[in-house]
Amino acid sequence: QVQLVESGGGLVQAGGSLRLSCAASGRTFSIAAMGWFRQAPGKERELVAVISWSAGIRYYADSVKGRFTISRDDAKNSVYLQMNSLKPEETAVYYCAAARVVTRAAGGYDYWGQGTQVTVSS
Repeated sequence: QVQLVESGGGLVQAGGSLRLSCAASGRTFSIAAMGWFRQAPGKERELVAVISWSAGIRYYADSVKGRFTISRDDAKNSVYLQMNSLKPEETAVYYCAAARVVTRAAGGYDYWGQGTQVTVSS
């Protein structure tokens, strides 16, 4: 099992920045990729960014390219999401997830954090 704990959400004005953190514990050697997803009220969960654990290959949703950056710290078993130029429509619960294979599909992720609320005011 892998446990994931997110932190860093909050309230920010449009155009502002937030940095989300996700700390993994447990059987972290089984992790091949970690991703950030978000879910707004009444909408489906969507992929924001993914990073492969060994090679550090990154993938971003088109909507966040150039504004969001995913990174990892192997020593701390942690992944981060730096979010800049935030928009009100990006208000959502943001989830950290870990997968045993490198994938972009939410269904391929085996472990999920509890989520952290990000609210962007206009």
